[in-house]
Amino acid sequence: MASRNAAPSAKRKAHYTDKNSDGSRSKKAKTLTGPKHKKAEPEPTASESDGAGFSDSDDGGAALKQGKGYSDSGKSTSNGPAVGKALEKGQTSREAHAKQKQLAQERKAAKPLADEVHRTKKLWERLRRKSHVPREERQQLVDELFSIITGRIKDFVLKHDAVRAVQTAIKYSTPIQRKQIAKELQGAYAQLAESRYAKFLIGKLLVQNDTEIRDIIIPEFYGKVRKLINHSEASWILDDIYRGAATKEQKAHMLREWYGPEFALFRSGNKGEVTADLSKILAEEPSKRATILKYLCDMTNNLIQKKMTGFTMLHDAMLQYFLNLKPDSEELKEFVEVVKGDENGDLLKNMAFTKSGARLACLLLAYGSAKDRKQILKTYKDTFQLMCGDPHAHMILLAAYDLIDDTVLTSKSIFPEILGKAEDQDPGNIIFLANDPNARIVSLYLFQGQSKSLFPSSHADDLELLSELHEIRKNTSKKDAEVRRKELVAAMSPQVLAAVAAFPKELVASSFGCQFVADVLLSTVGDKTAALEAVASTAAGEPNPALPEDADPLYPPPPHISLTPHGGKLYKTLIAGGRFDRETGTVKRVDPPLNFADVLYPVIKDHIVHWAVGPSSFTVLGLLESPDFSSKKELVKLLKLEKKTLEHAATTADAADVKPKTKSKDTTSSKPKSGGNQGARLLLEKMKA
Repeated sequence: MASRNAAPSAKRKAHYTDKNSDGSRSKKAKTLTGPKHKKAEPEPTASESDGAGFSDSDDGGAALKQGKGYSDSGKSTSNGPAVGKALEKGQTSREAHAKQKQLAQERKAAKPLADEVHRTKKLWERLRRKSHVPREERQQLVDELFSIITGRIKDFVLKHDAVRAVQTAIKYSTPIQRKQIAKELQGAYAQLAESRYAKFLIGKLLVQNDTEIRDIIIPEFYGKVRKLINHSEASWILDDIYRGAATKEQKAHMLREWYGPEFALFRSGNKGEVTADLSKILAEEPSKRATILKYLCDMTNNLIQKKMTGFTMLHDAMLQYFLNLKPDSEELKEFVEVVKGDENGDLLKNMAFTKSGARLACLLLAYGSAKDRKQILKTYKDTFQLMCGDPHAHMILLAAYDLIDDTVLTSKSIFPEILGKAEDQDPGNIIFLANDPNARIVSLYLFQGQSKSLFPSSHADDLELLSELHEIRKNTSKKDAEVRRKELVAAMSPQVLAAVAAFPKELVASSFGCQFVADVLLSTVGDKTAALEAVASTAAGEPNPALPEDADPLYPPPPHISLTPHGGKLYKTLIAGGRFDRETGTVKRVDPPLNFADVLYPVIKDHIVHWAVGPSSFTVLGLLESPDFSSKKELVKLLKLEKKTLEHAATTADAADVKPKTKSKDTTSSKPKSGGNQGARLLLEKMKA
């Protein structure tokens, strides 16, 4: 590489030694020696700077004319002073900035509604501080704001600064004022949805759940769904409206536009219910099957390619497409590849948290090959914990339990994430699994199956989907369902037993937690000694301790577990060693037996009378009825010593226990229950026998 101090080339020498226009020679150029700070040179004279000594006409060229919007230096002056223009003579930098600020204010003032916008912004600045504005003053400000915007709201909502004031007006408006604003904006909602700021105004109007306003806004999107769902701003507000505000009929109108342009241009002529069920539409017009499916496929692929995969409307459309494909068809295989091929798995992850998307993911697991199932399960890695507590996503985990034959893959992928690692000392995961209404289904499904206690009426849709998956499983899975369940229970048992042994107090503190503990101890396999001892330790202590003097009356300590209904039920179930079967009227004991009575008795022995006359008296009765309790004679002896206490508890009525047998309004005809502690009464009968 040549040195930077090398002499300039011949051309550069010639350039520096050219004659000036007056015939004199310029100074000889100096050799470049690197970046040095030059001294400020005086401004060139007019003849040197503007080329006055040169003339294009002398060389035969046409004379050049300066344009109107250009300075002498050739820089544009159409949008104000040229960049780098020198300050005016005698003007300081501060004065120049003040002048520029004044010009900017004059330009703003020249815009339409400048004064009104300025005033609305001042009102908004005051109104947005909710806690600092008295109610009377706020009402005056709102009235003034409405007096400014009424009749010209369309001019305000498309301005990014003024639309906030309109949103504040809606926030504090009356129902009549909101309807007035909604009617004034009628015909412009599609345009507002495309605006970066005005789209939030639509949400403000719809969040009030006013049916009249809803029926004004939503029909304006009919015929424009394809355009708006592909718009970067409008797509989100459109999907929010579809998911949260639209009625069933309005959703059907919007979803039908995914099936072809004719559904956007022409409304259904039937006066009956409008349906978006693609199978019904194809049954009426089977000749349009290929056209509709192609149009629907193109729309979904377009959004997937744009990475816009979080829309509920998209998932509904994809489910309709999937349900109308023939099994083992090329279209179905291509669709599965499109879903699996999405980069980073965003499509599958977003699908899990919508109703249609979760159902579609479950069906993909049901119809997919072993390789497809493995890839889908891998996509959800690091998301299982979040999916457990979701009303829809937890079904994908249940589908994995019931469909994937490779139980080793299922257990290694799901259990460590939802249960936590063995070395974790945080009870958060297991407490969440035990108490969350959706997560507890995931944790106990392998133990209880489709029991009513696990699937209440609010989860009826879960049972329908499971029945559908079980029908498909007959043709797509090879392993027996019961064998698969037992293998998963064996893989899950060490982790849940260790969790119960580590965090017994946290688990038995709630009703759902006690149910979790009971199911784990009755249904798992392996050594349960540590878990049983840990659960028994929660019963230690006096059932009715005196409150400490420094106790906070607002935050009293939790009651002893024997005073809670769920605690007594837990101990009674574990002592019985199984669950009560209503059909046979007997308790189905687990094998090997738990022998929990021998574990619990040493812990509560010193306070056995308190247990016998308290809310958990049936726990003591369970000890006497247990066939494998080794200290039965000792217990009977202790109870006989306190026979008078038991008799007093059995005969003393508690006002809380005296309730009618029926819920009839005629309380005079219904006989109350006999007073006293029912468990204590049964204990006395056992002692006599």
